[in-house]
Amino acid sequence: MLKNTYKNLPNEKGYFGQFGGRYVSETLMPLILEVEKEYEKVKNDKNFFDEFHYYLTSYVGRPSPLFFAKRITEDLKGPKIYLKRDELNHTGAHKINNCMGQILLARKMGKKRIIAETGAGQHGVATATVCALFGLPCIVYMGEKDIERQSPNVFRMKLLGAEIRSVSTGSKSLKDAMNEALRDWVTNVNDTFYIIGTAAGPHPYPAMVRDFQSIIGKEVRQQLKEFENKKPDLLMACIGGGSNALGLFHEFLDDSDVEMIAVEAAGHGIDTQKHAASLTGGKPGVLHGNKTYLLQSDSGQIQEAHSISAGLDYPGIGPEHSYLFEEKRVKYMSATDKEALEAFQYCCKLEGIIPALEPAHALSVLKKIAKNYTKEQIVVMNMCGRGDKDIFTIAEELKIKI
Repeated sequence: MLKNTYKNLPNEKGYFGQFGGRYVSETLMPLILEVEKEYEKVKNDKNFFDEFHYYLTSYVGRPSPLFFAKRITEDLKGPKIYLKRDELNHTGAHKINNCMGQILLARKMGKKRIIAETGAGQHGVATATVCALFGLPCIVYMGEKDIERQSPNVFRMKLLGAEIRSVSTGSKSLKDAMNEALRDWVTNVNDTFYIIGTAAGPHPYPAMVRDFQSIIGKEVRQQLKEFENKKPDLLMACIGGGSNALGLFHEFLDDSDVEMIAVEAAGHGIDTQKHAASLTGGKPGVLHGNKTYLLQSDSGQIQEAHSISAGLDYPGIGPEHSYLFEEKRVKYMSATDKEALEAFQYCCKLEGIIPALEPAHALSVLKKIAKNYTKEQIVVMNMCGRGDKDIFTIAEELKIKI
């Protein structure tokens, strides 16, 4: 049964039920508390949000279109399918929404140096973009493996003036990049602001990232009312850490008649060790300053995540998702590398949209479940990124020479 509201979380200590919190070293605590204090101030500051919306409109290109995917709808013979086209944002993904909010907060706090972590490179590109816009130095931590498979984004970050620091520890991907960024923050406490890219990390980051991304769902509510004069029946999004999914879902969490499905990366299969489905194959633990579902061994060691998509191979998930999973408010499903690759090609051929591999996971599940819905029902899927960054990975998988 739905509670009165899901929207008043986290509590003042940063918890969504038992998940979230602030598990950080003493050195980091003053920094985190400073970010929280400033964010609490700007949350109700009309001038701050006027500036935020000014840049979202004139620089990012919001609102992003809500597109009726006619050919996919006809092919699946199920509900009406709309795509929320966040891949049309400046920089090609939803990440810029959050970066714009956080850079404005960093400026308000007088911070002169910006750091970020990145996996697929979309958050790195978005951070480098806002740093260039406001003339601030930018350091991006990125796993060695991701630097290899996301070379277009690495080049874009360099063009934008960012310094890329390669991380060669652990799985050489997103988890390790985040570890290094947190280390940097502790050693540069006075002048540095850390722009976290997903709805994870210590409080207030999960809530702050969600709030900045929630523009997605707010626009969907308005756009669908205009097009169909109703709410969506189902919302769908892929999930790595979970910011694009929460960006779409948050607005509708208290609408009990709106169903929600988030799609994790099943990699080579949930029954193998090579996947990134923290909820389906993980258990609660602590990583990167918050308690959440994690992929871990029986002895509590964090296991390496795998996905064809560099944006989804994180061994954890945002704490709010862990809470929504246990509350059964959102249904969590998964798609394998192979299924995502098929859905990627399907979207290209049927709608002329080259999606990122991340949302291709959500589309793959949508293809499977469409038959359970009637043609009167409406599904909105978040097309959270475009696929330019993935063409080399895909060419390699399909054994096509570019």
